Amino acid sequence: MDFFLLVALAATGAYMLNTQQQHRRIALLGRHLQPYQIERLMETLIQGYLRAMGEQDAERRAQVLNMLEGSEAQLCEQFERLVADFRRVPAPLARVSQLPLGLPFALQLFPGASFDMRDALALHARGIARVSRNEAGLAPRDKAFTLTAELLLMQHTCHWFCKSKAVASARVMARHQTAHAQIVASVSPETRSAYVALTGAQ
Repeated sequence: MDFFLLVALAATGAYMLNTQQQHRRIALLGRHLQPYQIERLMETLIQGYLRAMGEQDAERRAQVLNMLEGSEAQLCEQFERLVADFRRVPAPLARVSQLPLGLPFALQLFPGASFDMRDALALHARGIARVSRNEAGLAPRDKAFTLTAELLLMQHTCHWFCKSKAVASARVMARHQTAHAQIVASVSPETRSAYVALTGAQ
């Protein structure tokens, strides 16, 4: 058989296997997210924070942020429940490849180059709750900026779990015009150090 045909067949097979694995991860995360309104709450908060940060009038900015406090509390509560639910996922199914691109059997071939999605969700839950409580005593505008970064980083991790780090970074850039490295630099110091230690990402 022609060498190039063999290469093409192998590449097609690898692509199909990788796609099947990604679909399983998407379905797994989707089943756990389904009972909650986490995505809707995130969208509400991100849009609200962007609106607040764009307000030049401090009183008007405070009004917008005050209106979002209920959604913040709901998100923190629902995300804690998601973390508890996802803890029941078997460890092999919760592993995330640290390789930049999605490859079939990457977790089996390179088990050391991976992290646990259960731990990642837990660190995001802690970070979101910490900033929501404003333990660092940030000014309202700074709190909104930092909490936006916390939400975007969590969203990036979910896309990373479902697809790959490269796809997650491309999506957050396309949707929010923000680089992954910029998001990591903008979250709270506690989230950043825990995130880098777990994922190896900078």
